Amino acid sequence: MKRALISVSDKTGIVDFARELVSHQFELISTGGTKKVLLEAGLPVVGIEEVTAFPEMLDGRVKTLHPAIHGGLLFRRDLSEHKAQAAEHGIKPIDLVCVNLYPFQETIARQGVTLEEAIENIDIGGPSMLRSAAKNYAAVTVLVDSADYETVLAELNEAGETKRETREKLAAKVFRHTAQYDALIAGYLTELSGEAFPEKLTLTYNLQSEMRYGENPHQQAAFYAEPLAGTASLARAKQLHGKALSYNNIRDADAALKIVSEFEQPVAVAVKHMNPCGVGTGNSVEEAFQKAFEADETSIFGGIIALNREVNREAALKMSEIFLEIVIAPSFTKEALEILTKKKNIRLLELEISSGARYHDVTSVRGGLLIQDSDTFLEESESYEVMTDRVPTDEELKALLFQWKIVKHVKSNAIVVGNAEMTFGIGAGQMNRIGAAEIAFRQAGEKANGAVLASDAFFPMNDTVEAAWRAGIRAIIQPGGSIKDQDSIDMANKHGLAMIKTKVRHFKH
Repeated sequence: MKRALISVSDKTGIVDFARELVSHQFELISTGGTKKVLLEAGLPVVGIEEVTAFPEMLDGRVKTLHPAIHGGLLFRRDLSEHKAQAAEHGIKPIDLVCVNLYPFQETIARQGVTLEEAIENIDIGGPSMLRSAAKNYAAVTVLVDSADYETVLAELNEAGETKRETREKLAAKVFRHTAQYDALIAGYLTELSGEAFPEKLTLTYNLQSEMRYGENPHQQAAFYAEPLAGTASLARAKQLHGKALSYNNIRDADAALKIVSEFEQPVAVAVKHMNPCGVGTGNSVEEAFQKAFEADETSIFGGIIALNREVNREAALKMSEIFLEIVIAPSFTKEALEILTKKKNIRLLELEISSGARYHDVTSVRGGLLIQDSDTFLEESESYEVMTDRVPTDEELKALLFQWKIVKHVKSNAIVVGNAEMTFGIGAGQMNRIGAAEIAFRQAGEKANGAVLASDAFFPMNDTVEAAWRAGIRAIIQPGGSIKDQDSIDMANKHGLAMIKTKVRHFKH
């Protein structure tokens, strides 16, 4: 008779699976709570202590860590020496293992979880059994996911045993599962110990969706989500309408989400190719959207919109007048959904919008990764210094602070022109700063007259300040720190511009 060892925390489908195993002449071995569930279902079960001749002890910490278990999993059936040693020590083969682990991830995700609770949910015996069984997949079938029960039973029904290729796939799945399990534990304890960049870094993600293609049709792509991703993440967004998101949709939507999270007042952000093309604020969500639209009526076409307020009927009516790829918001009224869902090609995403969330930026390079803290730094405006003879007016200061929040999310070199309520022109991703400024001024046109300018980094020379004056700019905010700062200050003073130094750079490559 074959033997199956079953010990699961998640008991979904386990009784039916075990009953089928019994019909295929498997003897069931089980532990603790799983054993109780199987017995209550009327199934014959051998307790683990009967196999090991040793009681479960230390509050269940030790029960399967025994040669009678691991010998039964690991001995090679094709080696006479292994079979002889197993027989000598009374070790019988275990042919199938069905184990899932203590819920460590779910435990540490809970608010207010204690260290003791987390530690007690670190499974030791489970991963050990899984790894032993997976190492010997030539002879042992190992399951860690209830989704695989049906496949195994189908093969048992067809041939009385599982296929080698199936056992191989299940073994690989086990090692991926235990690797992620250990990565989560390592990450939790590393964070607890305060190590920012440990000597070993193991990142783990879950497949969220496969995609038709990546940035371009000839590139394959998939979306993976962090196991502990927060609710203010695209990985946790609820899609209310529209077809599946593409690779480029997700990148643009994430960029929009980061920008809209900067603001407390009602705001609308329009994004194209990971750069904002228009940002607007107002007393209502529809007013904010209207200003974002007016900021660049051409580029917003086919763009991604993110808002930090519920989308109402009035805002939905305005949005429905143009083609938009995606609208992201914390919620939509019933009337707004009725209006927007009439547009077949729009995607509607509902998710939490929150500010100040910390995360890591991870960028791949050939053969490695670059990892850094996200640029969520919110410097105190009280620490800013006025560099020029003229001090910004209250209205100019309000506009400068508004545009400063936006420019940090524009690809460098970055220049943003606008007022306290909206952007007028955005210059992004240029090889020199004056080039970015000229794009922003051209887009802003006459609106630049009396507006303010934000620059993500210092001015290496005074040409941008001179161009700003010619465009009608009245005040500038920039990090400062150039060896030629005085040239820019002199140019600003010459033309009566106010200029603020933040002492913080916001490069975005």
